[in-house]
Amino acid sequence: MNWGTELWDQYDNLAAHTHKGIEFLDKYGNFVKDRCAIELEYAGKLRRLVKSYQPKRKEEDEYQYSACKAFRQLLQELNDFAGQREVVAENLQSNVVRELHLLAKELREERKQHLNEGAKQVAVLNSAIGALERARRAYERAARESERALETFQKADADLNLSRAELEKQKANVKSRSQACEEAKLEYTDQLRKTNEAQRQHYEQRLPHVFKQLQDLDEKRIKNIKNFMLSSVDVERKVFPIIMQCLDGMELAANSINEKEDTQLVIERYKSGFVPPEDFRFEAASGAEAAEAPPQNHLTAARGTVSGHRIKKRGGLLSIFSSNKNNMSMDGKEDYSDLPPNQKKKKLQAKVHELNKQVAQEQAAMEGLMKMKGVYETNPTLGDPMTVEGQLNECCDKLKKLRAQLRKFEELLAEANSQVCMPPLHPTSRTNGSAPPAQAISIGSNSESLSRSASESSVSTGTGTNACASVARVAGGSPESGLGGELAAAHEHANGHHEHDEHDAHDHESDMDYYYEPDLQPLGYCKALYAFEANGTGSTMRMECGERLLVLETDAGDGWTRVRRQHTREEGFVPTTYIATTLYADAHDH
Repeated sequence: MNWGTELWDQYDNLAAHTHKGIEFLDKYGNFVKDRCAIELEYAGKLRRLVKSYQPKRKEEDEYQYSACKAFRQLLQELNDFAGQREVVAENLQSNVVRELHLLAKELREERKQHLNEGAKQVAVLNSAIGALERARRAYERAARESERALETFQKADADLNLSRAELEKQKANVKSRSQACEEAKLEYTDQLRKTNEAQRQHYEQRLPHVFKQLQDLDEKRIKNIKNFMLSSVDVERKVFPIIMQCLDGMELAANSINEKEDTQLVIERYKSGFVPPEDFRFEAASGAEAAEAPPQNHLTAARGTVSGHRIKKRGGLLSIFSSNKNNMSMDGKEDYSDLPPNQKKKKLQAKVHELNKQVAQEQAAMEGLMKMKGVYETNPTLGDPMTVEGQLNECCDKLKKLRAQLRKFEELLAEANSQVCMPPLHPTSRTNGSAPPAQAISIGSNSESLSRSASESSVSTGTGTNACASVARVAGGSPESGLGGELAAAHEHANGHHEHDEHDAHDHESDMDYYYEPDLQPLGYCKALYAFEANGTGSTMRMECGERLLVLETDAGDGWTRVRRQHTREEGFVPTTYIATTLYADAHDH
């Protein structure tokens, strides 16, 4: 198959065909270029998608569940997948698009050269044909003139009236015309030979050579299109193993989801460590039965006191977390005292672990500095030992601070472990022997909390108040949360049953669900120096500036004083710094 022999007369069509072929090559190049742009855009959008769905800092706690972890892993695999699409685009751009552009440019230049060569050969042939046509016309003209000269001579020779000189003249003219005709014939014959030779060379050698070059050019273009397509496929195939790894990673992430583990994590995350609330007990209404009972038999409910016709709400063990939907601390206290026992223990364990790591890092850094200092002292040419001294001092100070923090949080963790390990509270062990069991009132998340102190109702000694304060401070509680009062009341209750024996009191610190609190006797009175608004969730009480209130419990060191409004018998805690207190003489004696 040779264009030179098969298409010897299709010069124009071959020129048009090669032009269209190079245009198709450009078209394929534009296709690959646009595909690269789409791949890059796809990869960019995937990366933006992954970035937009990455967990925010506030959502980090939610990503401890297996489904969330799997989703995060899926995002990472998808990001890697996007990276592979970028690799495809980059390789197509460098291996295909750029080479296509260079090839199209090269083919255009070669085609131009070949067409110029073909045009040159056609011009040579046309020149030869033109020369042949001129020689043929000259020969025809000479032959006609020779014939006319011969006819004229013959007429003159037949005319007897012409002189001999005139006849010789005509004869010479015939001879010259005949000679000119022969010369024109010879020239025409020679030009015909040359033109035929040029035409044979043109159609048998020169033009086929040009066509062969155009054929090679077109085959080169077609072959390179094939190679570029195969190269594009190879670019895709090379990233398939990594893409398959990404897909396998996504599948592995999906298979790692475990609903049972997530359920257990929910329990570990939100478990407070508190016991469920007990049943509500019957509370006698005011009336004849209440009138028969002495004031000392009024009961203190789990979150308030039954005094007269009103029940004063106070924050109990469960209600201190009711304002937070997750039962988690939002204040971010350093000692995690605002968290439930289990959550507090977990936070402290994590803090101790983190501090241990920091201490180990600082110790390693200090050992490195000590070795460096020793090397400098041994070989002063390496450096000045004093340059390390400042870093050592700084490292020592930092290590001391870290160890102090570590001791602090280890103590808090030990205390939290002792609190979490306390046995569950049993209602049967929380009743006061001095009152009927039917009057016991249970603790609950929505019921009343324990009183701050049960033994202070008689205002006999100051020991009960100090015990309440110490237990409240150990529990990290305050009147606002209800913890301090509850634990203090439990402590006093245990002391009442075991005659202030310290060991027995510790054994019964948890017995605080059922107890009795007589109507507390005022220890004195106070005047509000500033207005105070209750928060509505704890056991605080609103007061107006200048208002006069009765003092039921003095400040136990937590900054709060328990007071009662005389005309409504409403009770609650107010800030000690907001009031001016005057105690009765007998209270001073105690």
